[in-house]
Amino acid sequence: MSAARTQAATDLAVVVPLHNEVGNLRPLDRALRQVLMGLTLCSEIIYVDDGSTDDSRAVLEALLAETDDAITVRVVCLRRNFGQSTALAVGFRLATGRVVVALDADGQNNPADIPRLLARLDQGFDVVSGWRRHRRDRALSRRWPSWAANRLISMLSGVALNDHGCTLKAYRADLLRPLHLRGEMHRFIPVFLAPLGARITELEVDHRPRRHGRSHYGTDRVLKVGLDLATIRFISRYADRPMHFFGQAAVLFAALAAMALAFMVVFKYGWLRLVGIDYQASFIQTPLPSLVATFSIGAVVSLFFGILGEMVVRVHRDLRDPTPDWIEKVLGGPRPAPAGDAPQPADRVHG
Repeated sequence: MSAARTQAATDLAVVVPLHNEVGNLRPLDRALRQVLMGLTLCSEIIYVDDGSTDDSRAVLEALLAETDDAITVRVVCLRRNFGQSTALAVGFRLATGRVVVALDADGQNNPADIPRLLARLDQGFDVVSGWRRHRRDRALSRRWPSWAANRLISMLSGVALNDHGCTLKAYRADLLRPLHLRGEMHRFIPVFLAPLGARITELEVDHRPRRHGRSHYGTDRVLKVGLDLATIRFISRYADRPMHFFGQAAVLFAALAAMALAFMVVFKYGWLRLVGIDYQASFIQTPLPSLVATFSIGAVVSLFFGILGEMVVRVHRDLRDPTPDWIEKVLGGPRPAPAGDAPQPADRVHG
């Protein structure tokens, strides 16, 4: 495979993050190649090995050796397991396609759906999100919690999708480059892109039962997704104007301090008798002085964080930190120069 071909822009890039999927890689690769060969597009496949501890890397190297010039295939090996968001972000950064499709390596996403995603994208959309309407997972541990989480995400984010967690999605590549993914934030990519004016739609896709290996997602994912959702809620509204958030908090704390102080004055001069309440104790015997002090400190601290946030935003706009490199090696062609901020590690496995 020539270096020129690897570096040249392609029409379609398929990014496949994986961790310990040795039994699923050959069937997936075979199906992917068959689908891409049927498209009249210059295509590439980017496998991102997220620190697998089984023989996944050896299988990928063998698949790479079988590659001809019809489809560019690259294998990106990360130094350790950083998590699916980081693996996807690395694949997005290295992709040369004008359109990027992401799908899981566990075989549950069907590569045959890729042409349908591309056809919907050609109808004027920027993001086409897969909807696993008929999921082949256990109801109690996967389907029902996912249903509840999708409703909550749609309600809080304003991006109404039935299946935010489906990895199988098609994107216009230029929208992905500014993204900074970490934690469980790969499932929120449409939420990040919506404020940029991205036209987002959803398409029902096939979902197949897992044949090899096991899912790496556990019940701890619910808590992490919830925390990431709170972060995204803040970022989507106040990333460029943190003082608006912390300033509102400062005003709220100041108002509460003023109310507590007013009650202290009422107790001081015995004005409760004016409304028929005979209360003789001094305000010092109440928690009001502590409340005034606490709320006042809250107002000052919130104002301080607002100023600090504004300074951080301005510094971030003017400076770009050196890009740390999570990649151990790239097989299948010369490595493209890093672009943009590095993805942040999530310290978890995925599947």
